[in-house]
Amino acid sequence: MEGEMMTGNLAAAWGARLADVDYIPAFPITPQTEIVEALAKWCESGAMAARFVTMDSEHSMMTAAGAAAATGARVFTATSSQGLLYALEVLYSVSGWRAPLVLVNVSRALAAPITLEPDHNDVLAARDSGFLQIHAETCQEVLDSILMAYRIAEDERVMLPVIVNLDGFYLSFTREPVIMPDLQMVKAFLPPFRPAHLGFKASAPHALGVAVLSGTPYSYFRHQMHLAAMNALEVHREAAAAFEQLVGRRYDVVEGYRLDDADDVLVMTNAFASKGKAAVDVARAEGKRVGLLRLRVIRPWPADAIRHALQGRRAVAVLDQNLSPGQGGILFQEIAACLYHEALRPRALCSFIGGLGGKNLSEGELRTVFEQTAEAGVQGKGIGPVLLYTEAEHREMVQLQDLATEHRA
Repeated sequence: MEGEMMTGNLAAAWGARLADVDYIPAFPITPQTEIVEALAKWCESGAMAARFVTMDSEHSMMTAAGAAAATGARVFTATSSQGLLYALEVLYSVSGWRAPLVLVNVSRALAAPITLEPDHNDVLAARDSGFLQIHAETCQEVLDSILMAYRIAEDERVMLPVIVNLDGFYLSFTREPVIMPDLQMVKAFLPPFRPAHLGFKASAPHALGVAVLSGTPYSYFRHQMHLAAMNALEVHREAAAAFEQLVGRRYDVVEGYRLDDADDVLVMTNAFASKGKAAVDVARAEGKRVGLLRLRVIRPWPADAIRHALQGRRAVAVLDQNLSPGQGGILFQEIAACLYHEALRPRALCSFIGGLGGKNLSEGELRTVFEQTAEAGVQGKGIGPVLLYTEAEHREMVQLQDLATEHRA
């Protein structure tokens, strides 16, 4: 079956349309704007029955989204970069309300300095908010992940909001073939949202939020959120199986690429994982036994799946498209903690930082990653964090610095 060419943004909009959402509070921000533009046109034309409302900020947008979801509406919204940070305060409230909704984040690096290109510091800043996180590599996966996200979020064992993340520009404005699921299949997979709490009576109240006066009830409610997030691993497995049965596409919490006999494994996420897979193919053609593990679900953290994929390897390289100043790669730290107690943990764990602000990952840089990782595995000693940066790029920056010095003089 041939797919229809569409951008990642349009695929996200179609995900919301196929999910038959009820309410879309929106605030535009580059590179997300195409999503809400498409949804606004469909709502205005009558192609969608949803209520579309333009808010005055991302803070208001998320407040409205959470309040509507708490009443039983199926809610969709989208943001990016500084917009996600502006909404961050409300993310913690919405998850605490146990209000299931889907928020698409189109990753864009954070200021300052300012860029419109992607990295993952924006979405990873929300990893402790209580929102679950699914990260997409392709336009097809964007659409499919939104449908799966609603099924997971609205499950009574979870009842938590979900972020579906895609990379700005590299995926948001890239056209790829997307196979549209049949509407009847979508309805079978994702029935209307009918939360149990809407049937409550005054004699049997249901708590969606609580004014916490001490640490005892606060600790209880926070831990309940944690348990619900962990439940999402099993609910994701069930949703993935049901989705595969209906449409023939399978999505697990992690994706292995040429891992069967790999000595060294590169860990990546999002759209740049496609570059990593291409580099794996090149290295395989040269006789190197390498593979790639793509992290698709980052919250809840799929520790068991990661351990299973990486145990017994000679070396593992984590390529973070983010940077925590004073620490290094965020996902590297979580991978390291995940493997710490494993008896068959890799001999070396290597940290690389690349793609910040959308900087390209060249074939040469990825070749260097594999070479340094293999050497670290032989020596049994990890390396990093190493910033992937070419000599040509460094020369360019030195020249710019020299010009700036001359100008000041």
